[in-house]
Amino acid sequence: MKNKLVVFVLAAVALMVLPLVAQAAGNFWVRMIDFALLYVLLALGLNIVVGYAGLLDLGYVAFYAVGAYMFGLLASPHLTDTFPAIKAMFPHGIHTPVWVVIPLGAALAGLAGVLLGAPTLKLRGDYLAIVTLGFGEIIRVFMNNLDRPVNLTNGPKGLQQIDSIKVQALGIDLGRPGELFGLQFSSVTKYYYLFLVLVIISVVLCYRLERSRIGRAWMAIREDEIAAKAMGINTRNLKLLAFGMGATFGGVSGVMFATFQNFVSPESFSLQESVMIVAMVVLGGIGHIPGVVLGAVLLAALPEALRWVSGELDLQRLTDGRVDAAILRQFLIALAMIAIMLTRPRGLWPSPEHAKAAPMPTKP
Repeated sequence: MKNKLVVFVLAAVALMVLPLVAQAAGNFWVRMIDFALLYVLLALGLNIVVGYAGLLDLGYVAFYAVGAYMFGLLASPHLTDTFPAIKAMFPHGIHTPVWVVIPLGAALAGLAGVLLGAPTLKLRGDYLAIVTLGFGEIIRVFMNNLDRPVNLTNGPKGLQQIDSIKVQALGIDLGRPGELFGLQFSSVTKYYYLFLVLVIISVVLCYRLERSRIGRAWMAIREDEIAAKAMGINTRNLKLLAFGMGATFGGVSGVMFATFQNFVSPESFSLQESVMIVAMVVLGGIGHIPGVVLGAVLLAALPEALRWVSGELDLQRLTDGRVDAAILRQFLIALAMIAIMLTRPRGLWPSPEHAKAAPMPTKP
């Protein structure tokens, strides 16, 4: 117990100091860590659906988009510039406070998760994956085309000038640099601490869910749905709950993405993003929280690190344009994932095996 406490204290100190050290090397590195934390939030949410309940969801990025566009519409000039009636109601613009936006984003995405889960209750495996994939693409296409006849999402041009998170009572604006105890904090460093708090809360929630009656029921459905139903588990309601709970994480992540970027567009919510989030869960270890966090951090940070390396080496100049840095980066990521899955088929940090067969008793 004492050793665990020491580990937790050291980890907490390291996480608090990490952005300050990275900031000294440039805001690029802090920004990369911020995106890694956002992907950790997404992976933890998807782990509820895929890891706990065993429901393969390839459209999870749709909930990410719902949260991002919800905040974009409630914290940008788009609605007031487009609709005169809204302009008359909010002459100074819509600037929704953060304590309203985060729960609203979670609730809206959770409702979208339930709406997705309701028609798919009898589907399993590949069929469920195809339906959820289609749902994710439908949301992206809607966001891309809802600029006419009524301009609701501004189409492929996206939503711009989205507010940063502000706490007026404390005079805090995460969109601007600040100073505390003589230390300079850039905007991306401020967002780091907010994302870190959200990740810690999410990890605690997932940990409690995993060990609750609901979590054990989800795992029973994952292992054998027919046996779970025979034991009296309401598989329909629990599947809907898994979709809804997982979607809330995606909605909160989308809100954070929109305020961090100050811009959202349909290109950020492509099928590739959904596949990447699923890969984070599978690569780290399905159903195991530390493994999911590890997989999300690696797959979020690796492309950006390789981007920096290719930029520093200037591969196109060294090879006279014969090697495209972007293609090489994707190739190296895919190669690393294949190598890891071949050597660690259960993930980098899989959950411990509980139900191992007991050794046969030996005859006297």
